Amino acid sequence: MSTEVHVSAVGEACADFNVLYCLLHHEGTLFAAWYDAAHRITVGCRRAGVAIWETFQPEGFWLASRNRDANVTDYDSHNYLTMAIDSEGYLHLSGNMHVDPLIYFRSERPLDIYSLRVVRAMTGAREARTTYPLFFKDAQGRLLFRYRDGCSGNGDDIYNVYNTARRQWSRLLDTPLLDGEGLRNGYARPPVAGPDGWWHLVWMWRETPYCETNNNLSYARSRDLQRWETSAGQHLTLPISRERGEIVDSAGVGEGLINMVQEIGFDSQGRPLLIYHRYGQNGCSQAYLARPDGTGNWQRSQLSQWHFRWDFNGPGSIPPDLVLQPPRVTAEGQLEVAWRSLWSGAGHWLIDEASLTVTATLPARVTLPETLLRPRQQLHPQAEVQLLAAQNSDYSPQHRYWLRWEALPICRDEPYPATVAPGRLELVEAQG
Repeated sequence: MSTEVHVSAVGEACADFNVLYCLLHHEGTLFAAWYDAAHRITVGCRRAGVAIWETFQPEGFWLASRNRDANVTDYDSHNYLTMAIDSEGYLHLSGNMHVDPLIYFRSERPLDIYSLRVVRAMTGAREARTTYPLFFKDAQGRLLFRYRDGCSGNGDDIYNVYNTARRQWSRLLDTPLLDGEGLRNGYARPPVAGPDGWWHLVWMWRETPYCETNNNLSYARSRDLQRWETSAGQHLTLPISRERGEIVDSAGVGEGLINMVQEIGFDSQGRPLLIYHRYGQNGCSQAYLARPDGTGNWQRSQLSQWHFRWDFNGPGSIPPDLVLQPPRVTAEGQLEVAWRSLWSGAGHWLIDEASLTVTATLPARVTLPETLLRPRQQLHPQAEVQLLAAQNSDYSPQHRYWLRWEALPICRDEPYPATVAPGRLELVEAQG
């Protein structure tokens, strides 16, 4: 059964390329970041009890290598925007980077979008070729920032920690967490805090900028994000290289691993579950579930019986033609994994927790009205609906707010061969 929702206007957004925006919920106030019709970074704020959005466009700095300002983007779908609010209420914004100098804004006053200003450096080191900014908070509530230094096929993940009293960033780790040794780079998902008190990290390695060179799904865990170990408790010396890390699935180059589809969930006992896909024995794309047994071995199970092959290859952004959601325990106490693909629609599996085998394949759960999932702004026949769920500022789950917009499909970071007018950025709010 679909949810009753209210849809309202946020502002005007570019629709001529596809990139992720940001929506943050903080004590009843909503903050959003997006690109306007001129591809300029725009930040919005809707205060609690107020219907109108305030907007502000922070100034950038000149990017000579791009021949544009840092607060204006091009057509690169890597250039998403991300925001955070620290424990003192100051806003942090980053994004619009794909092997670019660090682009980072911080407010001069708490919860005040109008005071967002460029900060040209965090630590000042290894910030000339940055990609994939990520804000998150540790168990102490400290604001952390992760990014890649380098490029696809040759890069390292860097972790910073923010001191709110000094308003300064420093390194959380003296070394990169993952080390490509100048030969490759690790594509990691965000660290996930588990109900077992551990942080869990999953990643795969890539040899070149070509996405088909992904290989060797890997895993590590940590109590404090500084000391890391294998699933069996074996200490890992940092930085973690491919040879030193724990490999969950040794799929090689060209065997169907893709860095955008690897997620971590948990079973009813709080044990980590990894969901990912690779090519199966029949050469088709298949979904797999894996769980550590505590001895260094992994229990793996093929969930799908698909007859399609997502044959991705080459450099640049590619559309998420197959999506797997993190495993979760339902309110009824069942283990569930939801999926969506270009070839077979959407659905979810119910899974036996002991054997990790599928007990039922069911239609997709409907959370929003179908009308919201279909284009209605008449921008272009190829325009697609984008829906982005809000994050709470403490990164706890929320299921009330979404951003909705329509845009042309991902086009390998090049302009799409069509001209479209800007679209409407909308807020979808669940009622009740």
